[in-house]
Amino acid sequence: MNVRSIEERISRTEEKLNPLPLETIVVEKNALKKAAVYVASRAKRRILLVADRQTYAAAGKQLTDLLQEEAITFVDIHLVKPNKNGDVLADEQSLIDVFLSVNEETELLLAVGSGTIHDLVRFISGKTGKSFISIPTAPSVDGFTSLGAPIVVRGEKKTYQLVAPVALFADITILQKAPPALIAAGFGDMIGKYTSLLDWHVGSIVANEPYSAFVAERTKEALDACLDHVGKIEARTEEGVQRLMEALLLSGLAMALFGQSHPASGAEHHLSHYWEMKALENEEKQLLHGAKVGLSTLVITQFYKETIMPELHSLMSGEEAKQIRQLIEALPSIEFIQSQLEQVGWTKELVPIPQSVIEQSLKEAHLLRDRYTLLRLYNDYRGGRSNAYRTKTASI
Repeated sequence: MNVRSIEERISRTEEKLNPLPLETIVVEKNALKKAAVYVASRAKRRILLVADRQTYAAAGKQLTDLLQEEAITFVDIHLVKPNKNGDVLADEQSLIDVFLSVNEETELLLAVGSGTIHDLVRFISGKTGKSFISIPTAPSVDGFTSLGAPIVVRGEKKTYQLVAPVALFADITILQKAPPALIAAGFGDMIGKYTSLLDWHVGSIVANEPYSAFVAERTKEALDACLDHVGKIEARTEEGVQRLMEALLLSGLAMALFGQSHPASGAEHHLSHYWEMKALENEEKQLLHGAKVGLSTLVITQFYKETIMPELHSLMSGEEAKQIRQLIEALPSIEFIQSQLEQVGWTKELVPIPQSVIEQSLKEAHLLRDRYTLLRLYNDYRGGRSNAYRTKTASI
């Protein structure tokens, strides 16, 4: 991914956007070697490498060895511990554990892992002012290059807008070895852009929320790149994994340029966060974020097409109703979305969410974020009609 080419496109738009936050993005084979050279050029004091046991084995140990070859020996290593369910969480306990590994001599943070590790390091980077470098170990989420750090606080997931990494190095050889479920999850996170882009547009129409056509186009570009290479992603070829990783990074950059997560996070993400919070409440094992987003995209698409569309005339009239109807009609079919997800290895077994929780989330998940989605619009008008939430999601 060429940062300069993105900067050139930004320079041609008249929209007022945030500056591109990353100095360097490298997505290629042997990117870890370039990461070590880059770190050596910046670090003069201590470095804190944050990973978990699996991601340290996948890339952290190799990076540490490469740093030694660059004469960097002042590396502290913090492995985030899993909870009793075996989940590594970005919560208060993990945050405090990592904070305690940061000291006055710490100059640079290295996030080696997938989404959770990055959420923790991003939060600490933003609060301490110490820059961090991203080393993804799986193409599993689109948050690597974004500003947002979703953190579980007192059982509730809150997203804090903080900082992006100063640089990112994604080694294709390492990404290709990621568990298949994580690659399917990354694709699921991208497929959710169908409904997030719709919801963002709805918010701009109905609630006059800020909107950027340039950022929306970049997000759609990232989604289309995944769909165009779905077969190669399924086969986990070098090109397929690279295209998926670049799409996730472009989606994250789009959020950073806009300054909020609207382009990539709509009602489908609100459902996913709701399900995650229910699992935390019940002390259940967590499910992969992108796998949940795959299911929630199916649920929201079906709800918009089969429930909201027939009642749209009673919710509003005039030009707004016409525009929203066109947006819903432009969504692909449930069958198409599900076939794309399943082709890359997503299955219902990855997300065993009870039907009762799904239906409850359609009533309550819109309350998790101060954001106007089509789901929120519907609930604002029809919140008292319990039978309106009966959908056909059991067939998904």
